[in-house]
Amino acid sequence: MNLPPAASEALAAFTGAGSWEQRARLLMQWGERLEPLADEERSDANRVHGCESQVWLVSEMKDGQRHFRAASDARLIRGLLAVLLVRVQGLALEELAALDLADWFTQLGLTRQLSPSRSNGLNAVLEQIRKTAM
Repeated sequence: MNLPPAASEALAAFTGAGSWEQRARLLMQWGERLEPLADEERSDANRVHGCESQVWLVSEMKDGQRHFRAASDARLIRGLLAVLLVRVQGLALEELAALDLADWFTQLGLTRQLSPSRSNGLNAVLEQIRKTAM
């Protein structure tokens, strides 16, 4: 599996965390890394429906590649979004289509954080990313 550099960094950080508490703290720290969205980007047009928490997703072209930014009103969700975005940034359409989200969170040791509603919400974000990338 060929991971983007930031995803490799995330994988190393999370697999190196010894306990669930360390991974939870790491998740919060990764959430703080999200590129901020301007107030006008937190619009209904950018809202991801299917998430319990409010989540916004913005896509733009950067250096000839699709680049995604996201925000949420929930700290834990921001962390989950951050590790999702590092996994998808720069992927080709075929790679995005084949991405197994559950497997990625399992590799990170974060499946405990994925309640059915969170899992559904993150899958809704991934679907939005896939649609935008087309």
